[in-house]
Amino acid sequence: MKQLCYFIFLFIFALQFSSCIEDHADHDLSILPLPQEVEDGHGFFARDNFKIFAPEDDRSYYMNVFSDLGWDTTNENKEGKANVVIKMDYSFKEEAYELIVERKKILIRASSRKGVFYAIQSLKQLVWLNNNQIPNCKIKDEPRFSYRGMHLDVARHFHDLDFVKRYIDVMAMYKYNYFHWHLTEDQGWRIEIKKYPRLQEIAAYRDETLIGHYTDQPHQFDGKKYGGYYTQEEIKELVAYAESKQIVVIPEIEMPGHSLAALAAYPELGCSGGPYKVATKWGVFEDVYCPTEKSFAFLEDVIDEVAALFPGPYIHIGGDECPKKSWKESAFCQRLIKQEGLKDEHELQSYFIQKMEKYINQKGKKIIGWDEILEGGLAPNATVMSWRGIQGGIDAAQLNHEVIMTPTSHCYFDYYQSTDENEPLAIGGYLPLEKVYSFEPIPDALDESQQKYIKGAQGNVWTEYMPTTAQVEYMAFPRAIALAEVVWSAKTSKNYDRFLVDVEKHIAYLSDQGINVANHLYVLDLDMKTEGNGVISVSARNLPQGCSLAAKDSFGNYIREKQFELSKNTSEFFMLNKDGKVVDQKFVSFDQHNGFGAKVDLYFPPSEKYKGFGSATLVNGILADGDSYGGKEWLGFQGESMIATLNFGEMKTLNYGSIQFFNSPDSWIYPPRQLILEGSADGENWKTIIAENVKPSNNKSMLVELPTRNITTQYLRITALPHGEIKSGQGEGNQAWLFVGEIVL
Repeated sequence: MKQLCYFIFLFIFALQFSSCIEDHADHDLSILPLPQEVEDGHGFFARDNFKIFAPEDDRSYYMNVFSDLGWDTTNENKEGKANVVIKMDYSFKEEAYELIVERKKILIRASSRKGVFYAIQSLKQLVWLNNNQIPNCKIKDEPRFSYRGMHLDVARHFHDLDFVKRYIDVMAMYKYNYFHWHLTEDQGWRIEIKKYPRLQEIAAYRDETLIGHYTDQPHQFDGKKYGGYYTQEEIKELVAYAESKQIVVIPEIEMPGHSLAALAAYPELGCSGGPYKVATKWGVFEDVYCPTEKSFAFLEDVIDEVAALFPGPYIHIGGDECPKKSWKESAFCQRLIKQEGLKDEHELQSYFIQKMEKYINQKGKKIIGWDEILEGGLAPNATVMSWRGIQGGIDAAQLNHEVIMTPTSHCYFDYYQSTDENEPLAIGGYLPLEKVYSFEPIPDALDESQQKYIKGAQGNVWTEYMPTTAQVEYMAFPRAIALAEVVWSAKTSKNYDRFLVDVEKHIAYLSDQGINVANHLYVLDLDMKTEGNGVISVSARNLPQGCSLAAKDSFGNYIREKQFELSKNTSEFFMLNKDGKVVDQKFVSFDQHNGFGAKVDLYFPPSEKYKGFGSATLVNGILADGDSYGGKEWLGFQGESMIATLNFGEMKTLNYGSIQFFNSPDSWIYPPRQLILEGSADGENWKTIIAENVKPSNNKSMLVELPTRNITTQYLRITALPHGEIKSGQGEGNQAWLFVGEIVL
């Protein structure tokens, strides 16, 4: 009898144990951004409805947050009768929370509304990840950075209030806390200012809009009037809505540049007096606010109304891409420079920004400006938004100023996210999901005392090429989810393979909710190395988990290998396979020209951001992608010449030569102004073959022929002199980039 009882006990225990394993196995805790601590439990919350007990002062707010989730909720005044208990624990940091889910109870502990709200967002994710059940678990969580921002440009293309709310909804789900609203531009003024009605009547509308890319020549336009603006009542509605999601709205009122729309409405604010027109194409325009008392009075009046509408601590004043031509030509500006003892027009811009900062500070607000506000002297209390790389952020932090990192290299979501030829038109560049995820906001150049000034990071969505809300969503998500984990989760917990598995589920959910999410999770990143003897090896760099590399044989069959070899003058499609499906592919054409495999020494190294496969990239037999400069086959230089010395190892007679350059002024990339070719038999004594200017071109990928017919040499030195400082248009005042592809000989 005892033995029978013992076996019955073992049988029941085994059933319970297997049930626990099954419950445990069914749990999906793929919360994004990844919490600081997650402890999985067994079983699920026994859900019928949510009887919520919360602090009386905030009870109605928490009930509304739960109601927004679509759950059946009731208010419970007695903690003992509630199955969802929200407790204030002031030992927690402001945005931290603890979430404990048990079979009969959910406990949320935090010190503020923010912490509770973030706990509920994690709870919401648990529900849809687990088929409308809530798994038992324990989560302790807090953000790494205090500033976690997303930006939206509504000036180039206007998007209605319902969409902006929808954008904020997705931001809130991933625990962003700042929404940077870009409201004024050369192409449109989007905020009602009651004192200046012509901003609504004139500045909010342009006559037509550019069709195609800015670099397409000649420019074509649609001939349709375009525009719109938000009333002050709509602004208040949006600000309140964002506040309910624990998001602070930061308005951007551009000054002194990017102001052509305002000048069209009030031409007396410009240096020439006009007439001006709201811009119909993209780029940077030379007409900017003149630093007169009339301009300052106008901007102060605007700030009065803006400050009253936005209760947050910041007003963004732009300060970027301000051409100085109109100031240089203005007698008034030149007198003002002398009168104020300023060095030049850069210091005049600093004078402008500091004058406006003083006024904005009087309104109880702090300013944020793009990193150009460092030029000529930084305003005393300004926060710097570092976009032209990270150096502006480093400089500002070393001056003890707060910094928000948003470099183009990792945070500009208007860049292409795939090299697929079917991608929608974009401004240029290449920023895949993995690169966003790899971003580290705190630069190594800062010591421990300076690192505290890095407040966080922001993703930017500029809408020149995003006329529809679907395109905005496609460009923003899931890259914004990757950045959310960068700014929230612990640096040591980041793992891209794990993130890929998790974000795939989030993409499916967002798509079910009607969000137009891009799905470029699995990107084929080829590593190509010269093996000699006319062979180049091709393998996959950072092969995603669960994926394999494949190519087709001559019969059209897939061949899966870790590494392939290409020989002279061959072309091949390489495919990335996952679960039996091709998820990405790339075409490689290999030409073993006379320069293939030469030893290449570069006098100046390429930028760390654009270093391809090193100097050998220039002669590996593979042409760079003609549509995008973000691929591994381009070497990028900024402000430096490309000086490449090729050593063939023996005397070689050359009968053909060309060199590939990328040409995209809208992205600050220009072909060289001059090419110099020199030959040498010993690498010491050089003879100039030719030095000639490079003719301008409208082609993105320029193949410039080199006069190397019947040249016999062992060493060939090619010098490409850079364009230099950009004098007008995008990036004015900055050093142009030089991108070099294949040298074909």
